[in-house]
Amino acid sequence: MEQADVAVIGAGIVGLATAWQITNRRPGTKVVVLEKEPGLAQHQTGHNSGVLHSGIYYKPGSLKAINCRQGLAAIKKFCDEEGIKYEICGKVIVATSEKELPAMEMIYERGKANGVNCEKITAERIKEIEPHAAGIAGIHVHDTGIVDFKEVCRRLAERVEERGGRIITKAKVVGIRRSSGEVVLITKSGEFSVKLMVNCAGLHSDRIARMAGEHPAVKIVPFRGEYYDLKPEAWGLVKNLIYPVPNPEFPFLGVHFTRKIHGGVDCGPNAVLAFAREGYTKLKINCRDLLEIAFYPGLWRIAGKYMKTGIGEMWRSFNKAAFVKALQRLVPDVRSDILVPAPAGVRAQAISRDGKMVDDFVIQEAERMINVLNAPSPAATASLNIGKTIAELVDKHLG
Repeated sequence: MEQADVAVIGAGIVGLATAWQITNRRPGTKVVVLEKEPGLAQHQTGHNSGVLHSGIYYKPGSLKAINCRQGLAAIKKFCDEEGIKYEICGKVIVATSEKELPAMEMIYERGKANGVNCEKITAERIKEIEPHAAGIAGIHVHDTGIVDFKEVCRRLAERVEERGGRIITKAKVVGIRRSSGEVVLITKSGEFSVKLMVNCAGLHSDRIARMAGEHPAVKIVPFRGEYYDLKPEAWGLVKNLIYPVPNPEFPFLGVHFTRKIHGGVDCGPNAVLAFAREGYTKLKINCRDLLEIAFYPGLWRIAGKYMKTGIGEMWRSFNKAAFVKALQRLVPDVRSDILVPAPAGVRAQAISRDGKMVDDFVIQEAERMINVLNAPSPAATASLNIGKTIAELVDKHLG
């Protein structure tokens, strides 16, 4: 049985950032990162749009707002030091109707309160920044950028290993034993005895917590985000990033346009219930996952309240014309023939039993254990700061 001081479960960007911060703060601490997949960043990190978020949307004082702003500064510094390509290119948030103006004003006020470099702009100014975008008014967010988060993960892993940490892939955790003196993690690559376990398992974070004997008040429900890409001849329709004014009740909904750091433009996503926690295609079904969500009262409470919204997302999933229509609200020149299907992502959405979507980060402590139970967007942007927060908790546990 291998011995270590800390085991981090999950080699996505939050898990690797946590391991990196621990090895920074505690030289000589033996850290092992356990990843069930054969490589790094195989799920949420490797399927996101690569946006460095500014923090404009989030409630001032929330963990999201604080971690996003501090995390943005930290990840820019890390990329500068490591020679990782990124670009602070800015984005426009556009209101396409009068009824969206109050929500736009609220977002602008939040941005200012959070210290975001942003300004309200006219329809004419929108056209100067994004000539093909439509909007009656907007916000120009100067702080937003783009990066390859998988490259960030590769570099974090290298630095962890340089400091004596280990990244072990194909190490799915299948059992956990806790005692007053240790946590034993049983994996498909052997057993590990550690002083402290840090659960950064993303889509499976609630299951890992339950496996360890905890009773989290939330369940992870997977939502698939489906994308199209613009064909190369149409890349000129989007200079940087174009976003809609979001629905305050569902800030993660709303198709948008994102230029990618290595070229190309993502269009989307929608958000539909996935029938597997790793359900990246419509036909992917996992019976265990499906039964869990089918009998979870929290999901049914949300479904009953927001049936119309859910039906609209499903319709866009199966009807390309409807998806195109949603995109045309922002960029009218988009046509079906210049769009090609792109890989989907799956969002790990924590939902409480009373039917509330948990919107902020949730980090819970227990004996010899730290569980990251909810790390929604902007978790990738905020990852180095989330890792710093967890590393401070590790100090408290290990002394």
